[in-house]
Amino acid sequence: MSGFVERLGVPLRARAEITTLQVNVGLACNLACRHCHVDSSPKRTAADENLSEETAERILGWLANAPSITTVDLTGGSPEMNPHFRRLVTESRRLGKRVMDRCNPTILVHRDTTGAEPYAWAPAFLADHGVHVVASLPCYLEENVRKQRGLTAFPDSVAGLRRLNDIGYGRRPELRLTLVYNPVGPSLPPPQQQLEADYRRVLRDEYGLEFTELWAITNMPIARWRDDLERRGELAAYEQRLLDAFNPATFEGLMCRGQIHVDSQGRVHDCDFNYALRLPTPSTAGRFLWEIDPAELGGREIATGPHCFGCTAGAGSSCGGSLAS
Repeated sequence: MSGFVERLGVPLRARAEITTLQVNVGLACNLACRHCHVDSSPKRTAADENLSEETAERILGWLANAPSITTVDLTGGSPEMNPHFRRLVTESRRLGKRVMDRCNPTILVHRDTTGAEPYAWAPAFLADHGVHVVASLPCYLEENVRKQRGLTAFPDSVAGLRRLNDIGYGRRPELRLTLVYNPVGPSLPPPQQQLEADYRRVLRDEYGLEFTELWAITNMPIARWRDDLERRGELAAYEQRLLDAFNPATFEGLMCRGQIHVDSQGRVHDCDFNYALRLPTPSTAGRFLWEIDPAELGGREIATGPHCFGCTAGAGSSCGGSLAS
């Protein structure tokens, strides 16, 4: 036992009906961020770490028979780098599902070794399909983004977000642009509402950028971020900070309770963090998503670990930002 269920006081189970399918399409990314919980990087291009055409079609076949699923949440890596990303989007939309793209905005202006921009198609494609873009921008201050993501990450992010703005994202209500904040150091996010006001003021006044909303997400002490904390001798203190800030009011909003996660090979997990830790959904018994009846996933037991205290600390944290006041 992780201690999480004991602290919560009740077994952690999914709701009776799940409404979101989260798909990690792979670990290929043009960045290698310090806080990345799945260790994505430009080097993670192996076939066993990225979605194949066959797996994409099997996931879509399952989705066509899962009427309770209303949202398809695409993550990575940089999802747009997967060659089957557009197929997942177009078919999910044809099935009547809402689609979210967890976008690293630097990918929109990324240049390859020839100087070409292989993902310049993305803003128009996303807008044409009404995709909700969830764009990671760890801070509105260039210095803080540079510490997490590298020397050019902030200006490239601004340029990518400007392309989204130019096509209507963050300006037209039907083109929803959500920014995502992550703390730079071993601390909890500040209050999301005030942070959003600060983002909006700085990005509008200094860069002319607009967005729909901000989500504040706690860094999980796993993978690359955990290694970084260990090197600096801060891991134990950070884990204790999460434990001390446990807030039972976050329980109802925990993202794992309303979703199921599938990785690039079709294996099932409760969330992207559990995927990173190789914690499978207990009831799936090693089966692939397309071998599971969607009705089985409601009310299922959820795998937990000490990292789950990151989702319940302070105002809480999920793939949709803060969970409580």
